Amino acid sequence: MITLYNQGAYLLRGTELVVDTKDAQTVIAAKTGKPVQKEEAAKETIAYRILEAHNTSSDMERLKIKFDKLTSHDITFVGIIQTARASGLEKFPIPYVLTNCHNSLCAVGGTINEDDHMFGLTCAKRYGGMYVPPHQAVIHQFAREMLAGGGKMILGSDSHTRYGALGTMAMGEGGPELVKQLLNKTYDIKMPGVVAIYLDGEPSVGVGPQDVALAIIKATFANGYVNNKVMEFVGPGVANLSADFRIGIDVMTTETTCLSSIWKTDETIREFYEIHGRSEDYKELNPGDVAYYDGVVYVDLSKVKPMIAMPFHPSNAYTIEEVNANLKDVLHDVEQRALVSLDGAVEYSLQDKIRDGKLYVEQGIIAGCAGGGFENICAAADIIRGKNIGSDAFTFSVYPASTPIYMELVRNGAVADLLAAGTIVKTAFCGPCFGAGDTPANNAFSIRHSTRNFPNREGSKLQSGQISSVALMDARSIAATAANKGFLTSASDVMDMEYRAPKYHFDSSIYANRVFDSKGVADPNVEIQFGPNIKDWPAMSALPENMILKVVSEIHDPVTTTDELIPSGETSSYRSNPLGLAEFALSRKDPAYVDRAKEVQKAQKAIEAGTCPVDALEELKSVLEVIRASYPEVGKGNIGVGSTIFAVKPGDGSAREQAASCQKVLGGWANIANEYATKRYRSNLINWGMLPFITEEDHNALSFHNGDYLFVPEVRKAVEEKQDVIKAYVVGDTLKEITLKLGDLTDNEREIILKGCLINYYKG
Repeated sequence: MITLYNQGAYLLRGTELVVDTKDAQTVIAAKTGKPVQKEEAAKETIAYRILEAHNTSSDMERLKIKFDKLTSHDITFVGIIQTARASGLEKFPIPYVLTNCHNSLCAVGGTINEDDHMFGLTCAKRYGGMYVPPHQAVIHQFAREMLAGGGKMILGSDSHTRYGALGTMAMGEGGPELVKQLLNKTYDIKMPGVVAIYLDGEPSVGVGPQDVALAIIKATFANGYVNNKVMEFVGPGVANLSADFRIGIDVMTTETTCLSSIWKTDETIREFYEIHGRSEDYKELNPGDVAYYDGVVYVDLSKVKPMIAMPFHPSNAYTIEEVNANLKDVLHDVEQRALVSLDGAVEYSLQDKIRDGKLYVEQGIIAGCAGGGFENICAAADIIRGKNIGSDAFTFSVYPASTPIYMELVRNGAVADLLAAGTIVKTAFCGPCFGAGDTPANNAFSIRHSTRNFPNREGSKLQSGQISSVALMDARSIAATAANKGFLTSASDVMDMEYRAPKYHFDSSIYANRVFDSKGVADPNVEIQFGPNIKDWPAMSALPENMILKVVSEIHDPVTTTDELIPSGETSSYRSNPLGLAEFALSRKDPAYVDRAKEVQKAQKAIEAGTCPVDALEELKSVLEVIRASYPEVGKGNIGVGSTIFAVKPGDGSAREQAASCQKVLGGWANIANEYATKRYRSNLINWGMLPFITEEDHNALSFHNGDYLFVPEVRKAVEEKQDVIKAYVVGDTLKEITLKLGDLTDNEREIILKGCLINYYKG
């Protein structure tokens, strides 16, 4: 089904793979008539060509990218625009689309959510952007329909910003990276590796895009095979997939921790653009005659079976056939994982889901940028037509990804088929993906064609004793399970139906009538509408000469998600209020974190006010005494005091910058990790002026622990002089030396850290 190559490979004429062995050049010369150097062949990937076209520097090893378009949703755009305004924003220099698909319900926190929407509308008018009202489209579907273009690059403040199937290299990043683009700055990265995703064969009946995506994620996540690389989809199997099918695979590439994705394009994608009235945006993309890839993921589409990703990660995937055949063992494995993921906060068992030897689930959902596509929902309607979901606990909800899709589903009868079966069809909304919609009952099990199934993504509150579980599946198998009244069923087992595969017709008038488009014309006379919960960022200090850090949280999970660093769901109403949101930081992972961080922050506030930090935090007295025994010059005017957390591998998942900014506004100066799960989380730390420290100590044998103080002498000098290895100490009765590393930093990133945050950097 999936094979990972142990080394790089050459792709000849887009079809034939030649492994990079000592004989590779001889083989290539025999087949093409001339030898090819690896360095030159690496320039023949689609990814390289797009990056080269958008690189503003003369160095292709150190890229400075300017994107063609930007997009954000209503959990992120307020903070981004507020940061840009504080940094001197006058107008949006490139098209910037503000969608409203996360806080759409406007049902939590009084007027907060709709206030954010009106902020977005007035900013789109004032600065020259586009505004998509709530319920019209989820962010990524609107981008596919209206923004994507062949050979273009789009930057979005949502981790699933992926439009590679349409020939657009898109990246999801934290808000500060969009701020840089709004201020005419660049996205600075090292040239990423490019891995070929070589598709062969054709999917079997009943297999959908989520099945293929989960199989790829299972094969590549844990080993980091494509981590921070570009996934380039090539091979003869691409031609056997519809545009919607490709899009459904592509959006899930985020869960592999890759940097971005791109696909070869063909007449199928040309037709997609024609259907959407944008034929001029199509561009044929193919790798060169001989292209070199840093790795290859070979996918035999014909061998992929309907999949299910069990809690608590998309990579924890099995075939549905395997789960049904080994039900008790699989559920036991999930329960063992829960001991780590849930920290024993609640009792957790799935054994009661076994009924007459079958797995019973209480909820099915098809939604969002991954599941809400036209073909997914049509296939689901075909499967459930003439059946019903029954009157027991099982419920079934479908969210079309945009109003144009919804309209076409109404016109072709798919919505009627779904409703007749007991399905609830709702408007475009991302809520089920992050825990703000269709929260199941306590101990319930939900199957979803959405993007993630991390702990708490369905709305659980461990601190209140509430837990439910999410598994990811394709829309087809979810519909088959719904037709079987909640008993887990593979779509490949459904034989008594026919897929109608109706043609899609896009009605552009829906957006023309409702979406505000300034056409890039700013109107500085428009007054921005603020709500009482939209707050400015608090002042932040520059990096001090010497740093005292207190460890205020210690996390030993193999991976820590951004959801655990700052929960989603009910916190979404506070995204525009930095201090209000910070109260939720680590609340589901380490509820004592906020108070610990605030206690340490008192000392830094005293320093900033010109008073003695010991008066604000008495325990610092003995810490300073030990430090001054070896560093007598450390004292007034040359120290900073802040908090830090340790996590083994933090930052998997969402691009939301608040995972870092909440720590910062609570006085955080650093993270310490064995490694960072994603580039975007590390970038968020840097953009908020936090030191992204790495320790090579085994997490089970750390020389420091929660509650310990660390001293980092001359930390400012170390950053200025581009030192990688940083000398630090654990402060006890004496100073115990440890080594921390900063990793690769650009000159701009170092300057941002020195200034204290991106806002300070642009203020000068």
